[in-house]
Amino acid sequence: MSIETVRAWFGTHAPDVTIIETTQPTATVSQAADVHGVRPGQICKTLSFKLTDDSAILIVMAGDARLDNKKFKTQFGCKAKMLNAEEVVQFT
Repeated sequence: MSIETVRAWFGTHAPDVTIIETTQPTATVSQAADVHGVRPGQICKTLSFKLTDDSAILIVMAGDARLDNKKFKTQFGCKAKMLNAEEVVQFT
């Protein structure tokens, strides 16, 4: 998704939202927190997982939180397996 697509979507659906662009890297929670002057727990991260029925789910959590594998298995009935790059492209 390009920044132009994001701008267009927010312009139509949420015109009051301000898009913040930075020149510094924000690829990791730590980098994003540093760039925006906040604690890692104030950054959201999105994790993508494959389920046993070959579907995928996204879990959004605080940047400093860790996934509890036992709770994941109890909730979804399978071991947490993150999508690889090819699967991300396939699902999106």
